[in-house]
Amino acid sequence: MPGGWWGRKSTPAKVETYTRWSFHAFALAELASVGLPLVGGGVPGWLAALLLVLVVGHAVICAVTASRTLDWTLGRREQPVHTLWTFGALTTVVAVTAIAVAERGPSGDDVDTAAGSIFAVVLIFGAGVLAMGLPDRRHVYGVVTGFAVGSGLLALPMGRSGTAALLTSLAVLLGAGFLAFTSAFSAWLLNAFYELDEARETRARLAVAEERLRFGRDLHDVMGRNLAVISLKSELAVQLARRGRPEAEEQMIEVQRIAQESQREVREVVRGYREADLGVELSGAQGVLAAAGIECTVSGEAAGLPLDVQSALGWVVREATTNVLRHGDARRCTVSVRRSEDGVVLTVENDGAAGPSGPGGSGLAGLRERLAAVDGTLEAGAVREGVFRLVAQVPMVTEVAS
Repeated sequence: MPGGWWGRKSTPAKVETYTRWSFHAFALAELASVGLPLVGGGVPGWLAALLLVLVVGHAVICAVTASRTLDWTLGRREQPVHTLWTFGALTTVVAVTAIAVAERGPSGDDVDTAAGSIFAVVLIFGAGVLAMGLPDRRHVYGVVTGFAVGSGLLALPMGRSGTAALLTSLAVLLGAGFLAFTSAFSAWLLNAFYELDEARETRARLAVAEERLRFGRDLHDVMGRNLAVISLKSELAVQLARRGRPEAEEQMIEVQRIAQESQREVREVVRGYREADLGVELSGAQGVLAAAGIECTVSGEAAGLPLDVQSALGWVVREATTNVLRHGDARRCTVSVRRSEDGVVLTVENDGAAGPSGPGGSGLAGLRERLAAVDGTLEAGAVREGVFRLVAQVPMVTEVAS
């Protein structure tokens, strides 16, 4: 289904598809401007067929060259030098053929008009598309200017006056310059979209890494000093034991006490990491998503919930935020906390979901285990095209247990 195919694309991929088909539209514009008038016009049939074949061939190569050049600007292939030379040669052949038709072909205003139109339009599209495949501005300026000057000089053998030749040069200069500028700007804009998307993914990874570093720092602060003391006292106890000193037993008792204290402190660090405050997690999720360019709306009140419920739902918010950042191409995300007499319901919904969702990975499985500890349930999946919803429900009976 076209809607589903388009909806599963990321924003940069959508921009690339639009840009690529815009370049392909150059070929359609060329056919529409000089190809279709040949059909049913005043040009003899055999000559119209010959010119139409040339125009169609030039338009097809124009589309192929534009597509390959776009891949080159995106860094997906080497510069299509062979294709550019082929397109340039074909442009020259069609332009020279148009001159020959005007000079040696059948007489008549219709023939002269068709030949002149093909001559100018082919040079405009030829210069504009060739400019896409050039590495710097100087080459682009040179090609556009060269085509414009050459068109004026070649227009003279067609019986054009000096004024007409000058107007032809001006038309090619403006037309080719406009196409070259439009193509270069479109390619630059597409690269900018991909760079921004990569930067957003990098921010998401950094946010996760920062949280891991925070936990690592807390754990290091707790364990570093205690482990150093345990090592020194253990070494002292060994020395005392070798000398038969009774103080060795006291030192080992102290080592045991410090080890037990370390276990308690580590449990507190882990508990503080796991038993997150739901309000803090909601605020943090809103900030992280906003930094990634995703509009996040949070509604509801988290204060007053039991600690075990806040811990479980806080992890749901963390996992849901990570999924929004890493998967799909979300632009909006809504988080709501609804409380009733029966329980509390946390809902996270975002657009830009990348395709239909399966049973879920290890992250969702871990959330279900945490929610099961407080008799909660978790539902996650696509609710409509491109929209993913995660719903966690916890009964308030856990408040009595606490």
